[in-house]
Parts: sequence; C-alpha cells; structure tokens
Amino acid sequence: MPRLCELSEMSRSRISTAQRAAAQELMRSALSATGANKVEEIMALEIVLREIEKGARPGHRDPPAYSIVVFGRPDASTGAQPWAWKIEGHHVSLNFTGVDQQTAVTPAFLGSNPAQIPHGERAGTRVLAAEEDLGRELLASLDADQRRAAIIADVAPRDILAIPGRSIDEVDASGLAVASMTDPQRAIVERLLGVYAGNLRQDLANQELQRIAAAGIGHLRFAWMGNDKPGEGHYYRLSGPTFVIEYDNTQGGANHVHTVWRDRQRDF
Repeated sequence: MPRLCELSEMSRSRISTAQRAAAQELMRSALSATGANKVEEIMALEIVLREIEKGARPGHRDPPAYSIVVFGRPDASTGAQPWAWKIEGHHVSLNFTGVDQQTAVTPAFLGSNPAQIPHGERAGTRVLAAEEDLGRELLASLDADQRRAAIIADVAPRDILAIPGRSIDEVDASGLAVASMTDPQRAIVERLLGVYAGNLRQDLANQELQRIAAAGIGHLRFAWMGNDKPGEGHYYRLSGPTFVIEYDNTQGGANHVHTVWRDRQRDF
C-alpha cells in the first residue's frame, strides 16, 4: 500500500515537499507504527474508491486531501496554556490536546471504505480487520444468557451513535457487564481495548489503558446490534465510566466501517 509521502506526489496541493514531510512526522509522533500504517492505508483506500466510483467527479477521491490544524501555540514560553492539533479528512479524524503536561487523545475516528477490498491486486485486504474480528470473537464466546444481555437490538444503527455534535452522555453503557464474563472472555475484551489504544504511541496508549483499568474493567459493558453473520450489518459498543468505543459496519452493503473512541471526561 503506498505511504503518505508517496501519495502526496499525486496531490495538487501547494504545500512543499518539506511541509508534507513535516506533516507526516507530526502524525507519526503521536501514533504507533501500527496506527500510522492504518491511517496511511485508509488514505490509500481513496484510490480504490476512485476505481469503484468510475463516475466520481475529478479530484473527489484524493488520498492526500487531509488537513492538519493547530489550536493555540505549542511553545514552551506559553507555560501551561492548552494547545491542540488534529488531522482531519475522509475517514480519519484524530485529535490531540495538551493541558498541564498531559495529552488527551480523543475523539479518535477511523473508517474504512471499502472494509474489504473487493477486487484488484489487493483484493481481500481489510484495514480494520482486528477491530471486526475481535468483536466477533467476543460475541461468539458468549453463552445463551450472556448473548441475551449483550445483543440489545436485532438491527444495527445506520452509523456510530457518538457522531460529531452529539454529546457522549447520550450513548449509554448498556449491554453485558464485563464483570459477568469469564476470564477468557475478559482477555478478549482486553485485547480489543489494546487494538484501539494500540494506534497510539506507547506512552499515550499506556496512559489510556491505565485510566480504564483504574475505573474498573468489571464496570465495562459490551453491546451488539444487528446480525452476527459476515456480510450483514452489525454494530458493537464497548463502554465504561471513562470512555465509549463504537464500531459500525452497515453502509455499502455492510462493507463500510466507522469506528470511534470518545472519552467521557477528556474529549478535546
């Protein structure tokens, strides 16, 4: 899959090569190698969409059509003044806010369209495969009583619920309590958390996982909506006192994924 520096050569952007390299370095400074690779592969999916949407208007599917915005001044002379930056574009919205030597890392949105490349040299590629597979693995591990608690609707929502402009407080912590799970099931939950946190640089990932653990893993809940068969619309949510993670795959014939990680205490 082409990388951001290679994709940028396809753009008509007016920024210089050095500026593009600096933007890539900024992004990589906050992400793990895995996370940066996901972002770059998501960007490269615009090429796949360009082929699928033969009639798309010129320039509509442009891999480097992403913006980096800085709020405040990231300068030691400003002392403890908050500042933030974000990278924003189709299927990527990552936000980082610095306050008093601490970094908040949400909202963090990643999507994949297509979720699985249908044809061509990279047919079968799934950029967000782990997010789907571990959610399915957790659902499949549940017994009948657990499934009744976890599956809160037979039809999946059209999209994630914690969309921009909607308060995270409107997304409740429903579903099966992790406290009611077996040790192997809890291990799947921890692996799933690790997939989302693992997009971040190691120290930032550890910070978030420690906050979740401090609030109590047993207080987390897992909820599923929709069908459990591959190729059918489905949604899951992992939520707790400090956060909400959502995964939705319903659009495009259930081949278009949206994921989001929101923080109940430190969004933006």
